[in-house]
Amino acid sequence: VADLWALERASAIDAKYHVLGGTLSPLDGIGPEDLAIDALISRAHAPEVREVILALNATVDGQTTAHYITDLLHDADVKVTRLAHGVPVG
Repeated sequence: VADLWALERASAIDAKYHVLGGTLSPLDGIGPEDLAIDALISRAHAPEVREVILALNATVDGQTTAHYITDLLHDADVKVTRLAHGVPVG
C-alpha cells in the first residue's frame, strides 16, 4: 500500500489499482483465499480493462503469485505484463 501511495503522490500513472495484500506463501500458510486475487480476476474481466500490470517482488513468493495470476487471467481479454526488475547499474 505504501508503494501505491508513492505512485499516487508522484502522479506517475493514470490507472486503477488493485492491492492483493501480500503474496502466495504456502510455507507461511498464505493461499489464494487469503489474498484479494478473486476480486482482481473479476475486475480484469470487465470490458474496459485492456491490461493488467503486475508489480510483485522479485522473490520466489512474488514469482509464484505472478505465475498463478497470469494463469487465472488466461481466458480474460487482457494483456498481462510485469514491472521490470533486476540488478541496478550505476
